[in-house]
Parts: sequence; C-alpha cells; structure tokens
Amino acid sequence: MHLTQRDGVLDLLKWLALLSMLLDHLRYVGFSADWLYVPGRLAFPWFCLAMAANLSRDGSRRMEWRYLGWLLLFSAVSEIPYRLYIPDPDTLNVMPTLALGLLVARGWQDPAWIARLLAIVALVLAAVFPERLMFGFFGVLLPLAMLLVFRRPWYFSWLPGLICLAANQWQVLYDSAMFGGSVAILGIATCVFAPMLGMFLLRHGRHLQPLPMRRWAYALYPTHFLLLLAVRQLLA
Repeated sequence: MHLTQRDGVLDLLKWLALLSMLLDHLRYVGFSADWLYVPGRLAFPWFCLAMAANLSRDGSRRMEWRYLGWLLLFSAVSEIPYRLYIPDPDTLNVMPTLALGLLVARGWQDPAWIARLLAIVALVLAAVFPERLMFGFFGVLLPLAMLLVFRRPWYFSWLPGLICLAANQWQVLYDSAMFGGSVAILGIATCVFAPMLGMFLLRHGRHLQPLPMRRWAYALYPTHFLLLLAVRQLLA
C-alpha cells in the first residue's frame, strides 16, 4: 500500500474509528444499549492502524515530535472530561496508550538512539503499569503490530487481530462468551477481525474522499465526552 500525502481513505478510516468510539460511549448515556459494545471494538484498532499508515509514509524516517506532542497534550486535556463521563474509570483515557504505542512503533522503525531509548522506556512503562493504561500492555504493542503487517498480504492481519483481542482481555468478556452471551461473542470476533477490515478498507476504498481530518480533530476526543455528559444530564 502506498499512501499519498492526503489520502482520503485514511481520513475515512479515522472518521469511522471516531464514530465507533462514539457508539461505544453512548452506552454510558443512561439507556440500555449493551450491543453498542460490538461496534465500539473497532475504534482502538482502527486508530492504531491509522497511526501505522502515517508512520509508513515514504520519507517519514524522523521521530514525529509534533505528532507525539499533540497526543500528550490531549492526553492531559481529555482526562477530566473522561473521568466526568465514564463511571468509576480504572484506567487513564486512551491517548496515553496511543502515545506509548507511537513511541514503540517509531523505535522499531527509526534506528536513531533517542527513538530506540524512548521505545524501551514506553515498553517498560506499559509492562509496569498495564492496569493504568486503557487496553494495557498489548494495547501499546498494537500500533507496532499494525506497522509490521501494513504492507503484507491480508492474512498477516491475524497477528494484530490476536494482539487486539489480548488488549481487550477483560475476564467478564470471556465469562459471558463461555455462557453464550451474543454481545461478548460478537465483541471477541470484532477484536480479531478489526485489523483485517481496516486493511481491506485502506486497500479498496481509494476513491473515497471524506472531509479531511486534520489536527483540530484531536479536540473531538475531549469534546465528545462533554457533549455526551450534557446529554446524560438532560435525560436524568
């Protein structure tokens, strides 16, 4: 796959990831909609795939400090809205996981000593504090897994699919699946197939040209928590 400087299908992937995240978070508005958990499993792997696509661009060999800076900035900005909206969160918001994942993937790609050192630090943090990171240690590995298979045949997508499933290893999910819970079973299947679906979209949707998602889109993450919080207050 070769991505141009402004690739429409990559923007589409980001919009779909954002939509699936929104659907997932609608579960906390105040009405029963557990089935939204299933499309919600697409969000994180598709954001990781978009990151891998950006890292794979030709000529992108330097550490993208600006990319990392935006992730760290909105990691901090998003934490309060995240905690206001999500009931009793036991992890940080998702952006710290993406920031560490970026460092790991970039360290694999860039031979510079600073990139390799930061990748090691990111791996150590993920290994020592997995319970504080959304999607844990395997969530930090997922961008690298996406990068490794990005230019390979579609069947290599099983690797990031299994890592994605490991990143969603909540015991309640597996317990529910063992007892035949349809939402849990579909959620597990979605985790496994999400990377493959994303790769298929990037390879076969090249003619699509949605609204470009530029740096302003980072603000959509904390903003959507505040909007959903307002909706929940109205419904209360």
